[in-house]
Amino acid sequence: MAQKTVPPTLAAFDSLPDSALIDVKVVSGVFGCSENTAWRRYGSLAIKVSPQQTRWRVADVRKALAALGNSGRAAA
Repeated sequence: MAQKTVPPTLAAFDSLPDSALIDVKVVSGVFGCSENTAWRRYGSLAIKVSPQQTRWRVADVRKALAALGNSGRAAA
């Protein structure tokens, strides 16, 4: 079985500045879901940077992660 490699951007996610832009592969890796699920759940946070490129701000992804963590604590 072929081993998957972790994209460097995903490996360095914690050290990226809030203004950095990441692609759907990194977003799906951060949330542990498929790219299609990332689009479905977090596509509203995406920014169109050119006609064929869409990116997410790291700050927006961190806020979404924090919201997931807070919703888990509220239910407990």
